[in-house]
Amino acid sequence: MSTSNNTSNQNANKTINKKQLKIWFLIPLIVFAGFVVMLYMRLGQPTEIVTNTALERPVPAFELPLLSDTSRIMTNDNLPDQPFLMNIWGSWCPTCIIEHPFLMQLEERGVNLVGVNYKDDIGDALGYLNRGGDPFSMSIQDLSGQFALDLGLTGAPETFVVDGEGVIRQHIIGEINESNWQSRITPCLMVLNEANKRNVSPDPNQVKEACK
Repeated sequence: MSTSNNTSNQNANKTINKKQLKIWFLIPLIVFAGFVVMLYMRLGQPTEIVTNTALERPVPAFELPLLSDTSRIMTNDNLPDQPFLMNIWGSWCPTCIIEHPFLMQLEERGVNLVGVNYKDDIGDALGYLNRGGDPFSMSIQDLSGQFALDLGLTGAPETFVVDGEGVIRQHIIGEINESNWQSRITPCLMVLNEANKRNVSPDPNQVKEACK
């Protein structure tokens, strides 16, 4: 009787082991099939990343320290009352380093640049400006990164073109260079500067065309 029971148990164990092997074999196939189904369902769906920016709204309210003197707290009242560029940068950012010489050129051309130093060590940030030059009329220290997120930052560097009334009119993702300066930013600034000279709000249709 004992031998018969042992044989039955062995056969049962073999059956269980075979079932377990089948299950383990099927798991990768199930995962793969699920992945294929997910890809199929996404076919034809938009792939663009939609960012929640402050475009066509005033610069978000902030109270942040001045990078060059953190005892001074800057607010929206300290922003220029004429069109300017707000550039998000960090000493840790490789593309910011590539962009920096062009920002220095813009400063020499008289372009008003406000810097937002994003999630940076103050010593590293000041050293960065000392080495490469400071193109900014002022830089505010956004240590937590919350202000940049309120602007709609996706990743440094990014630049926001702001009109004389403090409204964001254009969002440039990535570095500024001669190409997008001429093709995108200059037309936008021309419309904003003209409205500022006449002390009127920019024409919405002109802004829509020039600042796209």
